[in-house]
Amino acid sequence: MSTFVFRLKAPRPTFALDMTDEEREIMGRHAAYWRPYIESGQMVVFGPILDEGGSWGLGVVESDDEDGLRAFAAGDPVVTTGTAEMEVGKMLAGFVRPR
Repeated sequence: MSTFVFRLKAPRPTFALDMTDEEREIMGRHAAYWRPYIESGQMVVFGPILDEGGSWGLGVVESDDEDGLRAFAAGDPVVTTGTAEMEVGKMLAGFVRPR
């Protein structure tokens, strides 16, 4: 099982605090889109992060299907609508909580 890290790059640093109604609706679809990974237990962590640079989204997923996971991420409503960009990285080593 491999672990993948997703970074959702918001369109502006204040995005999590000042979304428009349209952006909020898209973010709701974004959260619903990832629900199968949350419900299956493959999603280790998922949510918005606030730091000194602003806001961004974090997702950490365990999967054996890298191509399928990357294709799924490319179909995320935040990506397909151009609301945000998503970066995907694969952890080469490390520790993920035991199942």
